[in-house]
Order: sequence, then structure tokens, then C-alpha cells
Amino acid sequence: MTVRFAGIELANPVIAASGTFGYGIEFEEIVGLEKIGAFVTKGLSLEPMAGNEAPRIVQTAAGMLNAIGLQNIGVAEFIEKKLPLLKRYPKALCIVNVFGYKVEDYIAVIERLNDAEGIAAYELNVSCPNVHEGGMTFGADPGALEYLVARAKNAAKRPLIVKLSPNVTSVAQMARIAALSGADAISLVNTFLGMAIDAETRQPTIRNVTGGLSGPAIKPIALRMVYEAARAVAIPILGMGGIVTAEDAVEFMLAGATAVQVGTASYADPRAVERLVSGLTSWCKSHNVERVSSLTGGLTIPWQG
Repeated sequence: MTVRFAGIELANPVIAASGTFGYGIEFEEIVGLEKIGAFVTKGLSLEPMAGNEAPRIVQTAAGMLNAIGLQNIGVAEFIEKKLPLLKRYPKALCIVNVFGYKVEDYIAVIERLNDAEGIAAYELNVSCPNVHEGGMTFGADPGALEYLVARAKNAAKRPLIVKLSPNVTSVAQMARIAALSGADAISLVNTFLGMAIDAETRQPTIRNVTGGLSGPAIKPIALRMVYEAARAVAIPILGMGGIVTAEDAVEFMLAGATAVQVGTASYADPRAVERLVSGLTSWCKSHNVERVSSLTGGLTIPWQG
């Protein structure tokens, strides 16, 4: 079940996604942190962020809409109070999601993290649709993405994963830019920009008006984007978007993902990520798959020759 990803060996290809798993330590009594491939922290900014005003989450058909707004404790408090607690689990891999309003913010967070122990990699968040500055601005602008990734790669002492936005014309183009600018890997997709309206009150159901759509509803589009990105770049891909079952994970790997992230499913089942590890292991055994890594890029299209 082991896979190699951006120079890191994962015990299995199932990773808890950013924004749905706290800072990892909050799940220690719920999920075996050393049983999953890795976990990604909430997005960390240079200073603490309060996030958007409530209401900021609403259920939708086969998914949910959120506008949390990257609420977080800030990088200094994470290093001081959260990271030391993770030493209880030396085999657990922590990937830190990094966010900033400006390029300098991203670099400052990375530089603070460089000196901290217990971090496996950085995930550069250039794709959050729920903040009014930064975030998706970088992910949707080719020039801005190129500059940010190059600066971040130069500053980072650990592998750099770039989390791409699906709210672009061509995800393959943005994947190529990230790769050429020095990214060690990419992760996709983040949430799709959407909205919900209360027909009775004639008002948006989220205070932010718009939010990020996630869950099983986005899986077919996310799968297509992972497939397109995998054909455009040679660096490894973390696939995500509506993964609930082992079969979902297999589909993303067949489309080209080396590993997968599980996010929204954790809201319905806090043990979802660990359950998926067991499910994927069983699936491989029942289908005579000796190495799960062999699934990556294994999609066949016989009618194309």
C-alpha cells in the first residue's frame, strides 16, 4: 500500500484534506494518525484569521457549500502549540497548507515553518474561493501563479505541493505552469465557486453570498481535471473531489493521481479517511492488485487504440 510522492514515502495513498481535519491533533482520539498516508492542516496564514461571518456552511444536493474563509490560528501558534503535540505520533506525516494575501505573506509563513520539526511538505493554497484577496487570484492568473510558485520553491526547504483551483479555463495550463515554476507536486481540485438561495426569504443562505462547492456532486468534474492535469505534467498529483468510497479513490488513481485526499466525507463520518484506507486495502486484495501504486495512470480507453 506504500506510494512514493514528491520524495516522500506514504504508508498508503489516503490523505486527510486541508480544512476538514483541523491541525491533525484534534483527530487523535478518532482516527489513527499513523494509519493514514498523511494529513494536511488547515490553511495557515502569517497572522491569525477569524474567517467569514456566519452562516458560512450549507448542505446542497450531494454535497455542501462553505465559506469558512480560512479561519486559522496563525503560523506562530501552530508551531508553538499544535506541532509539539504531534510528536506523540512519530510516523504520522503532517503536510502544512500555506496561505497568504500577498506573495510576501506566503514566503514569510514558509520561512517560519522551515525551522520547525515534524513537517513533511508544504501545500501552497492558491485556490481558495472564499477570501476576498489572495487565494484564487493567484490560482487563476498564469503570471501570478508562476511568480508565486517560483518564489515559494526558492524559499521552501521541504517538498512544495501546489493546490490548484478548478475555477479556471484550463487546469492543464495551470498545472504546467506550476510544474515549470518548480512545484514538486500538485493537488486538485479545490472547491468550485457556487451559491445557494433561500427561496422563502429571497436571500443568499451564506453570509458571504458565494462559497465553495464540495462533496460527491463535484466528483465527475474533479476526475476529469485530474485526468487532464496528469496528461500535461510529469510531477505527481494528489487527486480530490467527492471521494467517499474505495472505488472513488481507485478512479482518481486510474485517472493519474499518485495519492488522494478526502475532505467533505469527514463531515459525515469523522473516521472516513481511516475507513477508506481499509476499504482500499480490501479492494486491492479482491482485485489481485499487488501494489496500489500500479493503479496510477492505469486508465485504458480501448476504442482510442
